[in-house]
Amino acid sequence: MALLSCRDLSLGYEGKPILEHIDFEVNTGDYLCIVGENGSGKSTLMKTILGLIHPLKGKVQTGDGLRQNEIGYLPQQTVVQRDFPASVYEIVLSGCQGRQGFRPFYSKADKSLAWENIRRMEIEPLAKRCYRELSGGQQQRVLLARALCATRKLLLLDEPVAGLDPKVTAEMYQLISDLNRKDGITVVMISHDLEAALRYATHILHIGARIYCGTVEGYLQSETGAHYLERGGKSQ
Repeated sequence: MALLSCRDLSLGYEGKPILEHIDFEVNTGDYLCIVGENGSGKSTLMKTILGLIHPLKGKVQTGDGLRQNEIGYLPQQTVVQRDFPASVYEIVLSGCQGRQGFRPFYSKADKSLAWENIRRMEIEPLAKRCYRELSGGQQQRVLLARALCATRKLLLLDEPVAGLDPKVTAEMYQLISDLNRKDGITVVMISHDLEAALRYATHILHIGARIYCGTVEGYLQSETGAHYLERGGKSQ
């Protein structure tokens, strides 16, 4: 069974669909990039997968033993979130909340996992620093470490390189690629960077007026991919 399946999904707000008849599945080890026009429903789709929004129609299913609270999520940051007055360690540790169940306190295993992911993201020297004092790239590493505390199987990333300079962007893409290829974590990422999507991903989900879901190679040969590439992969 697929790690994640979306069947005949229709999404929208107040009963009005913005995206209809979406069918795709994600298998263990995949790296799926979601691309397409602005306003096509990419973030809404991700929130639906997380259970934060109910679909108008269709269903989302998890398999391979994956539970809803075992999905790591890195959302787009707001200005308020960037100014959050907590330490790096506290923010990373908060990623273990879904693992706590009815326990009121973090366990020794939770704390050990937080430090493991702090080291994994190479931010150990920042552990006691206040999050809001960090650069954009450092903050994204912190949030990625936090997301990893929630999962060993599936990461959902919503524009994880937005606003970062080219050098830090390249480093973040490499980090995500290593998590996928070396650590075996399945990745689903929303991206406006089509060049990077084609370089790093194994599969593409293009949503909008044209819909495609399949391998990167198939996308490059598809009518949907050809049309999007002609416009330089630019959103409308």
